[in-house]
Amino acid sequence: MTARTLRPRIVAAGAALAAGTLMLTACSSSGSSSASGSGAANPTATVKAASADPSLAALVPADVKSGGKLVVAADASYAPNEFKDDKGNIVGMDVDLANAIAAKLGLKADVQNADFTSIIPGIAAKKYQLGMSSFTDTKEREQTVDMVTYFTAGSAVAVKKGNPDKIDAKDLCGKKVAVQTGTTQADEIKDTRNPDCTKAGKPTIPGDGDKFSLQTDVTQAVVAGRDQAMMADSPVVDYALKQTNGQLEKVGETYDSAPYGIVVAKGSDLSKAVQGAVQSLIADGTYKSILDKWGVSAGAVTTSQINAAQS
Repeated sequence: MTARTLRPRIVAAGAALAAGTLMLTACSSSGSSSASGSGAANPTATVKAASADPSLAALVPADVKSGGKLVVAADASYAPNEFKDDKGNIVGMDVDLANAIAAKLGLKADVQNADFTSIIPGIAAKKYQLGMSSFTDTKEREQTVDMVTYFTAGSAVAVKKGNPDKIDAKDLCGKKVAVQTGTTQADEIKDTRNPDCTKAGKPTIPGDGDKFSLQTDVTQAVVAGRDQAMMADSPVVDYALKQTNGQLEKVGETYDSAPYGIVVAKGSDLSKAVQGAVQSLIADGTYKSILDKWGVSAGAVTTSQINAAQS
């Protein structure tokens, strides 16, 4: 599958992604970059401001409307989808889309940094109203929350430039593989890859993967040679290739493409409002301009749906 399963980030060369993270380029670190058919990111590009749609605003639940804002949770370590710039601001594709969705609904977006694995519980506890953090829409997630689809990504594998360990993306048995905790890729190792290795009589991926709470640390582990490969969402891998200045390369093809979903409380009327806002942004071109800005237009969709998981 793809994307951060609970979900799967990097900085521009010479800029720290977040306080405490390493300067990725100085150390040697799921839409897509040019590796998958989209253009280079241009974070300074201007996106046309979305305007409120009264018919969509009318769908917003009264308790949300009275607050005047959408509280949106994002794990800001997953560039180009959500990350911190060199000034500590949370930016990225999901952030721009959150702002545009809120504007369509006559609200303001309040994007808050959160640990990835805490976001869905935070939605259930009403701490947040939306979760936008590269979540793959899965049937399992749909049992507890609504997922409003808005993007498509796959999984990909990256290694050090030149592939010194001769890594085969289809056979990672016995290799040291870095992944972000709670992601689709972490589940893939535990539930699919390692059982397949065992059946084939091969050594498993140690520890069900070398797990990190931040995607930036996943990337750094491969750049520094601690791990031999990393698995992440395709847009994250593609962005990492660019931002590490040629220190990494992708091996194999993007696989298991699936939709990202915006997380909303199960059965909330807000789901219909958000789905309508996304569809309106697609129709008026704002959606495309945001994806173009971040170089992830290869993951564009034409229709937003509620709970459209493939598996």
